[in-house]
Amino acid sequence: MFRRLGRLLAACVLAATATMVGLVTTGGAAHADACYTWGRTLSSGMSGEDVRQLQIRISGYPGYGARIAIDGAFGPATRSALIRFQQAYGLSADGVAGPQTFSKLYALQDDDCTPVNFSYAEWNKCNSDWSGGAVSASTARFNALVSMWKLQAMRHALGDAPIYLSSGFRSYSCNSAVGGASNSRHLYGDGIDLVGSHSFCRLAQQARNHGFSNILGPGYPGHDDHTHLGNSPTQSWSAPSCGI
Repeated sequence: MFRRLGRLLAACVLAATATMVGLVTTGGAAHADACYTWGRTLSSGMSGEDVRQLQIRISGYPGYGARIAIDGAFGPATRSALIRFQQAYGLSADGVAGPQTFSKLYALQDDDCTPVNFSYAEWNKCNSDWSGGAVSASTARFNALVSMWKLQAMRHALGDAPIYLSSGFRSYSCNSAVGGASNSRHLYGDGIDLVGSHSFCRLAQQARNHGFSNILGPGYPGHDDHTHLGNSPTQSWSAPSCGI
């Protein structure tokens, strides 16, 4: 009888232990699992979808006037961007993405993979299904996601004070209704007009460090009341009143 009672007690302890371990494991990964979970340490020379997912999230750290390719290949530009990201958040800046880096990224992303301070809803007040622009709906949505992560980096560099969007994605009809340029980056999903707690010049100047190739601000026709950012194929910066 005592042996059987002992076995029952042991089984209860094991079950409780397993339950606790299970809770710790799933609890630690739950936030990441809702979006994306990295399963290996990433470093120079590696490639794959996990590298591409990393590149999306550190795309706002390429350095002044630079951009990194979202191509799934961990090259020198990706390593440099990762180091800047790690430095920005006080992590060990070794250019290797491991548990520390991933934990910070998990804390910075929402369940839909957008950064915590920006959302698809505020980016798209035109067509909720992202259609009608210059690219497919899926491409426009992806372009918006990359720009959100760039803007998240910029927001952090500016002291984490709020940055507000007055305009994001536009279909051709929405763009025409507001008098947008026929080749506006808003049509591609990555164009954004910013207002908020910083001066328009401060926003334009800071954007040069975060991978935005299209920067238009005060002094450029029609841009004295906001700063426009986008990701055009070629660099186009003009904010004469801000020294750009």
